[in-house]
Amino acid sequence: MMNDLVRRQLEMSLATLERTRNDEALVDAVARAAEATAQAMLRGGKLMIAGNGGSAADAQHLSAEFVARLTVDRPALRCVALTTDSSAMTAIGNDYAFEQLFSRQVEAIGARGDVFMGISTSGNSPNILRALQQSREMGITTIGYSGNGGGKMAALCDYNVIVPSETTMHIQESHLALEHIFCMIVERCYFGPEFGR
Repeated sequence: MMNDLVRRQLEMSLATLERTRNDEALVDAVARAAEATAQAMLRGGKLMIAGNGGSAADAQHLSAEFVARLTVDRPALRCVALTTDSSAMTAIGNDYAFEQLFSRQVEAIGARGDVFMGISTSGNSPNILRALQQSREMGITTIGYSGNGGGKMAALCDYNVIVPSETTMHIQESHLALEHIFCMIVERCYFGPEFGR
């Protein structure tokens, strides 16, 4: 019985990945967002990433791939997860509001020409929406990784990667695959098309 559950859940995950693979707008958004991020980094900019819960873990995971490496040794790339500074986050949450957790950090360390990636499976996380608004005000390129049709954040993003699902865990599974691909494309655009082959 549990074996059937395992197979059924894997089938559902694979079905989401298949829909994601066949979504031309999504595939194009990943590629264009990665190209824009590489160009920003080549001009001295950085990538800032934020999310809540499992998406916070994704932010840290993806940031580690940029700062350390994805698959091949290369120089570090400028990236920071805004989900890791517990002192800043608790101070902002306590002194201001949970909705400002990431927007205050963008205000503090972001600069025109940077890139901000917000990850929200619902597309409606208030603190991600505030960070996207702050980024746009500062001339920072915005990328949204979401599901559920994109939610409110879709209107605030220069590039929307919207997984065609309403199931949180399957959205997250697809996000992780797409985040790795995003990093790989940034590397190729930054270091040259032959990098990593």
